[in-house]
Amino acid sequence: MARRLSPDEAALWARVMATVTPLPPAPRAAIAAAPASHAKHAGAAAPRTAVPTPPPVKLQAPGTTLDASWDRKLMRGSVEPDATVDLHGHTLTSAYTMLDQALERSRLRGDRVILLITGKPPRRDSERPHARGAIRAAVGDWLHASRHAGAIAAVRGASPRHGGAGALYIILRRARSGPKS
Repeated sequence: MARRLSPDEAALWARVMATVTPLPPAPRAAIAAAPASHAKHAGAAAPRTAVPTPPPVKLQAPGTTLDASWDRKLMRGSVEPDATVDLHGHTLTSAYTMLDQALERSRLRGDRVILLITGKPPRRDSERPHARGAIRAAVGDWLHASRHAGAIAAVRGASPRHGGAGALYIILRRARSGPKS
């Protein structure tokens, strides 16, 4: 015996069911061809209609490798950034917006190296509890989910000359030139 719904539960159920879209009816040819119940009793396998599957979506993630010469230059600090983005004093929302806009501008200009200043993370021996370093902690996820992720060749820690632990280099892929005519 089923439990009877209260008026509040019934109203909630009605609102939920109003948002449900019913499935379209199956084509008559597929139903008439071989109902599963008939095929079981006849001893034959029911014919299956092929359902096309969509092609897998290839997401572009930021790259992780650079050649050794790039890594050496970055570690020495001999690469001068083409653009600098300072996220000090921003909220998470404004920092994300600022980073996205800076990546857009840099890609349009053809920049290769962006210096992203996030600020140093709090020291481990710090006595007071604080919520510092939220932007720096979120940057990796932001870049991975960004619409510009496919254009990022690598992300590396900055050399002490450019901010050390408080900054990152974002290396953009070289823009591909179109076919020559």
